[in-house]
Amino acid sequence: MGPPLASRRVSRRIRLLQITTESVWNVTNDSLAGSIVRQIRAEGYSAWLVGGCVRDLLLGREPDDFDVATSAQPAELLRLFPRAGQVGAHFGVVLVHENEAEVEVATYRRDMDYVDGRHPSSVQFENSPEQDVLRRDFTINALLLDPESGEVVDYAGGRADLAAGIIRAIGDPATRFGEDHLRLLRAVRFAARLNFTIEPATFAAMKALAPSIRNISIERVRDEISRILTEGGARRGFELLDESGLLRQVLPEVADLKGVQQPPEFHPEGDVWTHTMIMLEGLKEPALDLALGVLLHDIGKPATFRIAERIRFDGHVEKGVELAHRMLMRLRYPHSVIEQVEALIANHMRFKDVPKMRESKIKRFLRMPKFDQHLELHRLDCLSSHGSLANYNFARTKQSEVPPEELRPAPLITGHDLIAAGHKPGPAFAAALREAEDAQLEGRVSTREQALAIALESLGSRASGDKSHTVVP
Repeated sequence: MGPPLASRRVSRRIRLLQITTESVWNVTNDSLAGSIVRQIRAEGYSAWLVGGCVRDLLLGREPDDFDVATSAQPAELLRLFPRAGQVGAHFGVVLVHENEAEVEVATYRRDMDYVDGRHPSSVQFENSPEQDVLRRDFTINALLLDPESGEVVDYAGGRADLAAGIIRAIGDPATRFGEDHLRLLRAVRFAARLNFTIEPATFAAMKALAPSIRNISIERVRDEISRILTEGGARRGFELLDESGLLRQVLPEVADLKGVQQPPEFHPEGDVWTHTMIMLEGLKEPALDLALGVLLHDIGKPATFRIAERIRFDGHVEKGVELAHRMLMRLRYPHSVIEQVEALIANHMRFKDVPKMRESKIKRFLRMPKFDQHLELHRLDCLSSHGSLANYNFARTKQSEVPPEELRPAPLITGHDLIAAGHKPGPAFAAALREAEDAQLEGRVSTREQALAIALESLGSRASGDKSHTVVP
């Protein structure tokens, strides 16, 4: 059962939509949408708010964006809004914007045959909104709202499904999913985000057509996965992906987590899949890289599973980094996201050693980029397994105690100092400078001369065992 319809909040929002903004600098998406509807109607055409914004308003949620459907054809829309841009001329869609606010305005249409599982071969413009909404994906996304009167028009039974918390395809589910295969993932996302149930016939069609998701571009699949992970209800989303057969199609590496047992003394919660699902459930409005890090932190365990005196996963961190890199590259995530996810996986087991780390080592650990994400992943990891937050609390306390300038102090020496002392640049420089910084981080040196002495001693000891190292006379 979904949340009740928030009629009072809708009424307040409708009053806001009726207000004409006096200053363009204060235009918001909702006020712009209301203004667009009024301008179109003033020319004798019909116009309504439509789709996701109506759904969210009726649920008392803040819409991400606003869409308008109208009987006015694209040429008329461009005449009414000369600064608008055409974002789908073939489909009758224009984008109206005022400063940062923007609203998509689309002509009522009927879609003709779909030939690629994503787009109709052609469209036919309509004068009535009924055919326009009946071509859409789910009943809850087919509602029309008059921003002036608050009237809701429902041709598909969307209001009843909103009240009951149901995701239902419009008409024949197999036809709807056959038209646009991406709707398979959208059904999961809406059900997870809204905590709705997918209607049985709709879910049966999803299971039957799950392999067709592989015909959709990897970028669109990636974007839906990202939204399932970050918009709320990630655990529910991934359980639905699994139950529908979609998970095996889009993320086989994650599907492989199922049934991989773990040592019960450390993981009383169950297998790797269960552990990961519990962690996903704990996410609260996460950044994408953290959510992916949680999903993939143990992705190396299936490939490294073995039984000795107990269940072991030797090298699962390294294998996990490798598998995550391959998977995220396949999904074409940005390199910055991939690098952070790899860092989260590579370092998630290091927390077990924080109480016994040397001062220099723990300071380097704490100054990793986005360390708060490492902390949060570890917290979720602990709470979804043994339950002890001792190392999390130790690291968090240490982080609060050490000022930033002590975590990353200005270096006392650089490679130029070693060159000036007569040494030729080479691989040994990095190790020597690191030893000097270790001493600085641990408070054993505080001057350039002291740090240089540490570095020169390191170079000397390395030179004695490396004939390739030279000292310039």
